[in-house]
Amino acid sequence: MLAGMTELITFGETPIRVSPPWARQFETAAEAELHADGTESNVAVAAACLGADCTWISKLPDTAPGRRIVRALQQRGVETEVGWVEDTGARLGVVYHEDAAEPRSAGTWHDRDRTTAATMAPGDVPMELVQNAEIIFTGATVPSLSDAAFETAEALHRAGGGAGATTALDLDLQPGHRDADALRDTVLRLTEHLDVLFANEETARSVLNRTGKPRELANGIAAEHDLEMVVVTRSEIGAVVLHDKPGTNVIHERKSLDTEVVDTTGQHEALVGGFLQRLLSKGDAAEALTCGVAMAALARTVPGPLLTVDPAQVDAVAEDVETP
Repeated sequence: MLAGMTELITFGETPIRVSPPWARQFETAAEAELHADGTESNVAVAAACLGADCTWISKLPDTAPGRRIVRALQQRGVETEVGWVEDTGARLGVVYHEDAAEPRSAGTWHDRDRTTAATMAPGDVPMELVQNAEIIFTGATVPSLSDAAFETAEALHRAGGGAGATTALDLDLQPGHRDADALRDTVLRLTEHLDVLFANEETARSVLNRTGKPRELANGIAAEHDLEMVVVTRSEIGAVVLHDKPGTNVIHERKSLDTEVVDTTGQHEALVGGFLQRLLSKGDAAEALTCGVAMAALARTVPGPLLTVDPAQVDAVAEDVETP
């Protein structure tokens, strides 16, 4: 690969996730685990597991917690381009997450106001790197944080798309942090720069004010926003992808795999990362969806949001992914 080039660039915010181990409750837990947990960084790690060359772009406080985020990603093969802020008041977001076994419900609480990621400006981004990427990916949450963050995400998609990159966005609705209205406004302002959209089916309905089953959602969203691909995930049920080819719309659907569930927090991003990596390796939409569903299944079997997996494992699991 030429110097200064990367296959996948993700831009976003990665907070520290604090979680009591083994579904213990915050009120009584004596210890907690720390994880780097952000939509864009989780996607980059998943794609890097399969051999993609990935770079995560963000802005962080120059503190031990900020450096921990970078270390966690670099240890998993992701390059980082970070704007460091030395101001003592600079903030890194924190997410408190409590797993639970049935019938108790899991809980998530966000402490993510006024973080450094919200101050990212287009001038903070290495545009030469962006213009040499094959895929540009963001979640919708970060550009919804501030005008500056939106302008930065828009600049990345415009610059990357203008240079021939595939541009992708995930509707990463996070209740308690951002609401559907904020994400809706962001998505509608960004769609002219997008090729691919990812969404959970419930999120697609609430953010984009749509009705229907996953196939109908994918068709309607692609038609309304002139998107090349729309991927709609169905929690443990599976996923569909609509690929708008010249002259025809092709939909592929894959069933989920039954697994022992250890942690579901990273499964959606694992699917997205696997899907994007297969596109990078010149796979078609059907192959990409199969890989993504296999990655999501593997992600449910390991603790934490960052997936570490061998490509051979993914290929073996992908053989068991079925079409309904």
